[in-house]
Amino acid sequence: MGMVRSWRRPMVGRDRDETHRASTPLELLFDLCFVVAVASAAAELHHALAASHLGAGLFGFATSFFAIWWAWVNFTWFASAYDTDDVPYRLLTLLQIAGVLVMAAGIPEAFEHRDFTVPTIGYVIMRVAMVIQWLRAAREHTAGRPAALRYALGISVVQLCWVVRLFLPGVWGWIGFGLFAVLELLVPVWAEYRGNRTSWHPNHIAERYGLFTLIVLGECVLSATTAIQTAISESGLSAALLVIAGSGLVLLFGLWWAYFKRDAAPRLRNSLKSTMVWAYSHYAVFGSVAAVGAGLGVVVDTEAGKTELPTYGAALAVAVPVVVYMVVVGLQHKIMNRDEPVALRYIVLGAVLILAAVLLPLPAAVAAMAVVSSLLVVYGVVVTSRFTL
Repeated sequence: MGMVRSWRRPMVGRDRDETHRASTPLELLFDLCFVVAVASAAAELHHALAASHLGAGLFGFATSFFAIWWAWVNFTWFASAYDTDDVPYRLLTLLQIAGVLVMAAGIPEAFEHRDFTVPTIGYVIMRVAMVIQWLRAAREHTAGRPAALRYALGISVVQLCWVVRLFLPGVWGWIGFGLFAVLELLVPVWAEYRGNRTSWHPNHIAERYGLFTLIVLGECVLSATTAIQTAISESGLSAALLVIAGSGLVLLFGLWWAYFKRDAAPRLRNSLKSTMVWAYSHYAVFGSVAAVGAGLGVVVDTEAGKTELPTYGAALAVAVPVVVYMVVVGLQHKIMNRDEPVALRYIVLGAVLILAAVLLPLPAAVAAMAVVSSLLVVYGVVVTSRFTL
């Protein structure tokens, strides 16, 4: 007979040295539901860029993606430390999933009319569930109680600020957004640096971030593929589309390789400061990958004559997020591995990609980005002698 599972188990800190600590099916379901929100934000960015609404599109994407990313981060680190996988834990996770779907439903309105009411409601749902989880951890795990209570208090106060922000007029609302976003980022710093830290698992955290990177890369592939399918159905297959499709695939493979060439877990285990920088910089990693997907869609639309963008504008929609991604990932590897070579190669990368976007025809520009990004990966393989295939 199989082991009978209790409907409720004590929520105590997980062992940081636990072997074979892997992502659970519930965590994977949570990630897949978050992809709905990521896809919605990327689609709105695609439409905004295609309509030449650069400022509005980037601002809407940055603010919406911050809420998506930060909600995912909070669940991920809590689950790494306190995943009991009992009935109350699963139900509260379901509530958080419902919250992200509500938030995703409100993203178009946030982009078009700067109305964040629905996303804020979804965010409140997620954060209320998160506070309940931390209060449960505080009650049942004596050693981790101070940090858990600080998390619960910090999240609650900042969440009230987000609700108040809905009633702030005009520019004060955007000033409030920036201030409250900073306060969100300070809550874990305050909670973790005072007294006992939460018992998150370094290998598990590294795996969770890697898996979400893969999922966002998959959303990027889907976005580009959908745009190409639409172009083919409307105008037929062309050499330009083949070049864009092939180059986009090579480019995405290069992005994948650049991220996964080193394991971050050893450094996560040894340095909380490096861990914080590594974790927070993933906002740029996840966001730039999603933006690459939107940019490839804009390239396809521009090549098909469906936008009023100049060709260099469409090319820059891909080049800029690729440069951001490569630079941030390179700096992450440098932080987590002191001997990682960085030098001037990212400055060279950025200059070449920007020049390619401005000077070359659109398909050739995307092909040049794929080639240059691939050469950067090859350079890293050659220089880093410890790299093994």
